Amino acid sequence: MEKVTNSSVSAARVGETPQLEKQELLFGRLRRLDSLLVALSGGADSAYLAWAAHTALGERALAVTALSPSFSAYDREQAEAFVRHVGLRHEFIETVELENPLYAANNADRCYHCKAELFSELDAVAAARHFAAVAYGINADDTRDFRPGHRAAAEHKVLAPLLDAGLHKAEIRELSRRAGLPTWDRPASACLASRIPYGTPVTPENLSIVEMGEAVLRELGFRQFRVRYHQDLARIEIAPEELPRALNPEMARLLAQRFKAIGFTYVTLDLEGYRQGSLNAALKK
Repeated sequence: MEKVTNSSVSAARVGETPQLEKQELLFGRLRRLDSLLVALSGGADSAYLAWAAHTALGERALAVTALSPSFSAYDREQAEAFVRHVGLRHEFIETVELENPLYAANNADRCYHCKAELFSELDAVAAARHFAAVAYGINADDTRDFRPGHRAAAEHKVLAPLLDAGLHKAEIRELSRRAGLPTWDRPASACLASRIPYGTPVTPENLSIVEMGEAVLRELGFRQFRVRYHQDLARIEIAPEELPRALNPEMARLLAQRFKAIGFTYVTLDLEGYRQGSLNAALKK
């Protein structure tokens, strides 16, 4: 793809489509900020927001990616590739949410403690570097699911520009595609801790085995998946359109072999396939 420039935005004229109107609204609000620090995980939403801030504010925008055991090496590579493609101002920081017993206990509010740690660190960077505000990439669809991290954002007065502009996930993907962003069709991603059922403590060891399992699936050519950690048992979620390939007897045997080699005793394929937030089903019970 060609390198993204400000000319990518000039094609978006108010009235062409609702999503382009929302993009113009987003850019107008971003331009009114003196400066902005953006939390960049490398997923489609945060990448689009980081690009928008970079395009609207130039050197007055800084994208920051937090590194911890719950952030996979693959996600770091994807974030680095995106930064190189767009030419963003970007930095890495480290967060230590695993040192917080309330996070490690992995109760239903785990994401709150994770985001509280993240936003505390970003607030410190913003204060030290004189950034006017901090923003993150929650979108209009995210409010339909259980999102305790949004409470932490509100407490830290973190801006939610995509949500405020009314942008939905599909619109963000389409606008990213129009802008030439390589993240436009990146499969949904989340931190590795989201693979651990509530009530099972989060540890560097179980995060590592999940990361190894997902690397196996990626190596075997699967695109959208999750490895849900149930101690000795791996519950593999594969996108419905990819599930027939996973259910092929030869592939099933290979999956069992590879997952047992990294430490699981039992290996299962979830017949419902991949769905976002599947571990939240336990909360409803």
